[in-house]
Amino acid sequence: MNIMVMAGTSDARKIIRELSRVKDVNILATATTSHGADLARTSGADNVLEGRFDSDKLAEIIKDNHIGFLIDATHPFASEATRNAIRASDITRAEYIRFERPPTELPNSELVYQCSSFEDAVSKILQILNQAYNNSDETGKIFHLAGVNTLHYLNQKIPGEMIVARILPSVYSVKKCLKLGIPHKNIVAMEGTFSPEFNSILMEEYRIGVVLTKESGQSGGTWSKIQAAIDLDIPVVIVMRPKIVELQGKPVFDDVKLLCDEVLLK
Repeated sequence: MNIMVMAGTSDARKIIRELSRVKDVNILATATTSHGADLARTSGADNVLEGRFDSDKLAEIIKDNHIGFLIDATHPFASEATRNAIRASDITRAEYIRFERPPTELPNSELVYQCSSFEDAVSKILQILNQAYNNSDETGKIFHLAGVNTLHYLNQKIPGEMIVARILPSVYSVKKCLKLGIPHKNIVAMEGTFSPEFNSILMEEYRIGVVLTKESGQSGGTWSKIQAAIDLDIPVVIVMRPKIVELQGKPVFDDVKLLCDEVLLK
């Protein structure tokens, strides 16, 4: 059985580990970065392709590798990757299965602001800062916890000195921060999900006035970030997941074992 796993998330690595234990299962993984590709390999993928593939290229890969199942375990915000995967599976008739990590149950708090886009989130942040520091010479910084590829939304409206960015410890991420004008001292390069206590320490150390994050689910550490901010009475602006209409009618799982069982039963 030849299976493609569109990876780059901790969920994808769990799926690869689970399926790689089964005899006669061959796993081809895709990842958008070299780091993601390395993680897919160490998780048990037989082959890994690195890059960003449109629907036509994905269809070509599926045909060339005789893929029977396409498991889309990309990030909840990688909406274009999901659309490309669905188009490619429709073209090739490979079976498409989506893993969608469970959403975070957001607290009922006046400190939590939900936004439908990063543009709306930046407007909300400016409004919060204006209200909180209108008569003050010192303004709290913005803690950007939404991935380096969304940093430009903030950077277009807010000076780099006002932004603290927590990013993956990769050359690409650090270079992008510097290119966007984020000072060295405001770049926090680390990988993983962290406790509310640890997040609180960072927020206090950098004198954070607003937190920007996205609803990436529990495995993305969303709850911990929100809890840390609320504990310190810091407003949190959350960009909610994009709606992907193409997923209607497609099999979607939020449990790794159930998804793997479904694939192996086919």
